[in-house]
Amino acid sequence: MTQTSSLDSLDNILGQEFLTWLWYQSDVAPGAFTDGQGQPFSVSMEQRIVVQGGEGDARETASVSGSLSPLREARFGLGTGKKVTRALIRLEKEELAFQLTLKAEDFSVGSLKTPKLDKTDDDADPDALLLEKFYLMETCVGLLDSLYARFLGLRLSPRWEEEVDAMRQWMTRTE
Repeated sequence: MTQTSSLDSLDNILGQEFLTWLWYQSDVAPGAFTDGQGQPFSVSMEQRIVVQGGEGDARETASVSGSLSPLREARFGLGTGKKVTRALIRLEKEELAFQLTLKAEDFSVGSLKTPKLDKTDDDADPDALLLEKFYLMETCVGLLDSLYARFLGLRLSPRWEEEVDAMRQWMTRTE
């Protein structure tokens, strides 16, 4: 195994743990997050989660989606050893709402939806809409950064084992 593939594997494991932890936290305490400036925001997992287990030809993937899906099948997959590999996430801070897909393997963000821009002022600076879009994207990435920093702080602390135990109980809970 090369140095690069070892790092890729570590990123994938951390990504899977992060998405699993984020799903757990968003389910048990959706509004208990703060950004880098201490401002509160909420996180929810939307109705699209992909879990995967096994390796090579024995790899199994379960994708759960749909507006009425309670995500029980995906959570059951976690209880059988599968890991979250992709999730649709909603972040809300004050009046701003973002929706994005996050992949565990490389932390790539896909299908980012930011709040709609106000295009009512025709005489405004032509760059204003572009700058506003950049601001919204930067805000969203800042919220993701604060989530990951919180996760890493916990993951690298002695409290991680307690969190894993609580997540295991959550995974096997029936609604």
